[in-house]
Amino acid sequence: MSDITNSELDRRTLLRRAAAVGIAATPAVGMLSACVGGGEDDKTEQATGTKSAENPLGIDPKAPIEIVIFDGGLGTKYATDVDTPMYSKKWPESKVTYSATQQIATTIKPRLNSGDSPDMINNSGSDLMDFGAIVKAGQAADLTDLFAAPSFDIEGKTVAETLVPGAVEQGTYDTDSGRKPFAVNYSFTVFGLYYNKKLFDKNGWTAPTTWADFTALCDKIKAAGITPFGYAGANASYYMVRAILTSAGKIGTEQVLKDIDNLKPGAWQAPAIKQAAEAWGQIGAKYINKSFLGLKHTEVQLQQNQDKLAIYPCGSWLENEQAASITPNFEYAVMPYPSVTGSDQLPATAINAAAGEVYFASAKGKNPQGGKEYLRVMLSKAAALEFTKLTKSLTVVAGAADGLTISPGLTSANDMLSKAGKDVFMGYLFDTWYKKLDDASREAANTLMFNGGDAQKFCDAMEKASQEVAKDSSIAKFTRV
Repeated sequence: MSDITNSELDRRTLLRRAAAVGIAATPAVGMLSACVGGGEDDKTEQATGTKSAENPLGIDPKAPIEIVIFDGGLGTKYATDVDTPMYSKKWPESKVTYSATQQIATTIKPRLNSGDSPDMINNSGSDLMDFGAIVKAGQAADLTDLFAAPSFDIEGKTVAETLVPGAVEQGTYDTDSGRKPFAVNYSFTVFGLYYNKKLFDKNGWTAPTTWADFTALCDKIKAAGITPFGYAGANASYYMVRAILTSAGKIGTEQVLKDIDNLKPGAWQAPAIKQAAEAWGQIGAKYINKSFLGLKHTEVQLQQNQDKLAIYPCGSWLENEQAASITPNFEYAVMPYPSVTGSDQLPATAINAAAGEVYFASAKGKNPQGGKEYLRVMLSKAAALEFTKLTKSLTVVAGAADGLTISPGLTSANDMLSKAGKDVFMGYLFDTWYKKLDDASREAANTLMFNGGDAQKFCDAMEKASQEVAKDSSIAKFTRV
C-alpha cells in the first residue's frame, strides 16, 4: 500500500478506545478433561530452563519452537520479518519452525489431539478452532506467568501493564482451579461499511446515517451500474452476521448480544434481532449480486477495488489484505452501520470495535514456555509498532503506534472511532465459544441475504441452533456479564 497520508493521529486516543471493548466477557468452564484426544500427549517431554532476569519464563534457550500463523487479512510478514527475527536475536540457539495456513482447524486440531501440537498458534479465519473446547480440554497454556513477566522492551513494567485495559480479561476464563488467562487477543479491529472515498466523492455520494438514507444511496449506486452492497457467501458470511448483529446492538444495546452469548431462551427472537434481520434482508433482496454467494472474500473485495461493488461490510484488516489490488483511483474509507429505526437506543455514530485475532501457547506441546516467550516478543512495543506498519491494524500494546503515519483506511477508522466516543461496543463472543452456533449463523445469514429468507426464518433458525447448544451437555458453557 503506497497511498499513505501524512496525518499524525492521536494514537493514545485511539488505543484508549480499546478500553471500551473486550472487558465484559467472563467465561466460566470446568476443566473437564486433560485432552480431547488423550493418550500419548500426556507423556510428551517438555522443554524447560532456569528462570532469571534475562529469562523470566524459564525457557530452555536451546530448545526449538514451532509457530503456526493464520494467512489472512493481516498477512504473515509480521511473523516472518519482525517477531521471529526478534525472538531469534534474543535466543540464537533456539530454532524457530514457522508455517502459515488458511485452514487452522483442519491443520492444527488433529495435532492438538495427538499431542504433536505447535508451541504457539494463531487461531483465526473461517476454519478457526473452537477455542472454548480447547480451554475445556486443557490444551491452551495458562498465560499467567507471561502477563506477570517483565515487558520485553519496556523497562519497569510487566507485560500486562503495557497493554490496554481489558486486553488480559478478554482471554481470561473461569476454571475449576480459578480464573486464568489462556489467550492473547492481539489485534484491535474497527468494523463498519467500507467504501472507495474517491468513487463517492466523484459521484457526490455521502455516508448515510438513517436506513432511508442508506436505501436511497443504494438506489443511486444501482442506477450508476454498480452493485450497491455485497459480501462473499462462500467463506465470509460471518462478515454479514456481524453486520446484522451490529445493527441489532444499535437498536437494542449490547445487552441483546450478551443474551445471545449467554444462550438465553428467546434471545434470537428479540425485537432488535428481527428488526435488524428485516432491514438487511431487504438489502439482500434488492441490492446484492446473487453470484457473490459462491465467491470467496478476496474475489468480492477485488470487485470493490474495481468499482464494481460499492459498499462492503468488514473489519480494519481489509485495506492491508487488498494492498496489492489498490489502484490510484481507490482510497479506502469506512462508515458506521446506519440507524435501522428512528428509535435505536444507540446513536448512528455508535460502532463495533474489539480486540481480536487469538494467539495461544499449547499446553501439550514440546515447548509451551517457548511459545509464551514468542508471545512476549509479540507484545513488545517494537514488535507491535512494526505490526501496525505492516498490517495497518492496531494492537493491544498501549501507545505502541504513537506518532505513526498511517493509511487512508485506518485514518478513516480512527475518525469514526473518535466520533463514536463512548458508544463503542465489543459485539458478541458466541462465534468463538460455540462453533456449532457460529456455523449456524453463517448459514442463516446467507439464506437471509441470498436465498430469499425472511427475518422470522432467520430468527427461528438461530433460536433453534442456540437452544440445541444450550441443551448439549457435552459443550462447555460460558457466561458473559
